[in-house]
Amino acid sequence: MLPGSPVLAMERLRMSTTTSTENSGLLAVLLPPFEKKHGCKVDVIAVGTGKSLKLGETGDVDVVFVHARKPEDKFVADGFGVNRRDVMYNDFVILGPPDDPAGIRNTVSASDAFARIAAAQARFVSRGDESGTHQKEKEIWKAAGIVPKGKWYLEAGQGMGEVIQMAAQVRGYTLADRGTYIAYRKKTDLAVLRQGDKGLWNPYGVIAVNPARHPHVKHGLAMKFIEYLTGEEGRRIIADFKIDGEPLFFVHGPHEVKH
Repeated sequence: MLPGSPVLAMERLRMSTTTSTENSGLLAVLLPPFEKKHGCKVDVIAVGTGKSLKLGETGDVDVVFVHARKPEDKFVADGFGVNRRDVMYNDFVILGPPDDPAGIRNTVSASDAFARIAAAQARFVSRGDESGTHQKEKEIWKAAGIVPKGKWYLEAGQGMGEVIQMAAQVRGYTLADRGTYIAYRKKTDLAVLRQGDKGLWNPYGVIAVNPARHPHVKHGLAMKFIEYLTGEEGRRIIADFKIDGEPLFFVHGPHEVKH
């Protein structure tokens, strides 16, 4: 290969994102059109939202694509990120064994469901990784007035797909984003036992790492990626991404922020 050939010269965009976007299969269809259009390669680091933002803080990535609004807003306010945009949303669901040993199927809220799981000391598998899902889980425990601890509460420190499979293996409960659950539904017999709470809404945002803080980041390419995600082509790919006819993410709705 000659020096300066197109392959060697291909620009790379480093993106940290959540395991839920990776596990869902969305990135496999979302990234290739962008890469082809701009002659680049997107290097994906799939970790929890907390770790994704930390990679942005240290300048180890050019763009972050995550789902935990409060930490995202802090990331921008602290000067680490610029141009945050809403991309898509789905929701969180509480999964559990079909026979529902803790009896959460008829609860009135997510916090009520968590309280019943704790009271029954039924197995609960937590992401335990400061991801967006873990942040939401902690919010629900707090709302229930419970500090989860004991042998029944398992902190996995794993991605969403692995946690769903662990919960199935131990006949336990877990909190999951709907997208990963749909992607893994055929690999598990866990059922959605609690859903639809206003507090379970799960928005995803994309943020460029601040070039004023980290001059080496590829801000121009990051902004092209953000425009692609939130533009007509990216939105169409996200909206059309389905498994067994069921959409995993949505780009329209009452919560959407116009830009």
